[in-house]
Amino acid sequence: MSTINQPHFQNEEAAFQYLETLRWPTGPICPKCGVINHAYATKKPHVYRCAEKLCRKDFTVRVGTIFEDSKLPLHKWLFAFYLMCASKKGISSHQLHRMLDVTYKTAWFMTHRIREAMSGTGPGMLGGNGDPVEVDETYWGTSSEKPKGARGYEHKMKLVSLVERGGTKQTYHMPKVTAATLRPVLKAKVAANARLMTDEAKVYTKVGREFAEHGVVHHSAKEYARGDVTTNTVESSFALLKRGLYGTFHHVGEQHLQRYANEFDFRWNHRKTTDVERADAALRGIGGKRLTYKGFNLSLQ
Repeated sequence: MSTINQPHFQNEEAAFQYLETLRWPTGPICPKCGVINHAYATKKPHVYRCAEKLCRKDFTVRVGTIFEDSKLPLHKWLFAFYLMCASKKGISSHQLHRMLDVTYKTAWFMTHRIREAMSGTGPGMLGGNGDPVEVDETYWGTSSEKPKGARGYEHKMKLVSLVERGGTKQTYHMPKVTAATLRPVLKAKVAANARLMTDEAKVYTKVGREFAEHGVVHHSAKEYARGDVTTNTVESSFALLKRGLYGTFHHVGEQHLQRYANEFDFRWNHRKTTDVERADAALRGIGGKRLTYKGFNLSLQ
């Protein structure tokens, strides 16, 4: 059977069974009191009631997740997760709107909630075993009007990525890329015993001394690797991000850029898994990450 024809993408009963098995492998977990496998099914479809005397709350597997209070059928949510995780360069909200038979506004908000589920930097600090951590910045779109005659990238949106070689990637949208703004991020996310790898930009010079080693490649001299000192890995990850931004999304508002970066970080960090495994990993991140219309900028950008 083709993956897209799986039962949990086609009907609600199978969708609930799939998500319950994934989220509750040892039995239902009450979102109110946290007790595991001490609940019983009610007469309402997919609704459980906590058996704890001080709780007795009704709940479903959607409560406390990005699916809570959503009027969309669960099987459409699961299919949207799969499509986003199986699309190597991302999938546009317009494409989801057509494939799921929902409005564009609904599809757009769905994609942002799925990106929220994908977010999360993972356990521990990068380079904790003395491994190389590559750091570099890239620029996208336009943050403000470029003054006439000005040079450089100050008018663009700025992203800084940290990639542990052979490990995970974390990207941060930053208002400015300076030594003062970079240092707190590097100190909070990169272990002191890591081997920091950067290009020759001066913003890394001072903070680089605070790590076990600071390897520098001199791109201005057309040097791209010197032994294992290189930033090729992080630059490769930028290529995937840019292909998605240019080829799939075209325009990304600055207020939403971090979520798009999170999506491509997630895709990079799970690049060696199958599409199904990647979708399951994203579904495991739905808990405690509700994103509602209230307070959310629905600019459709």
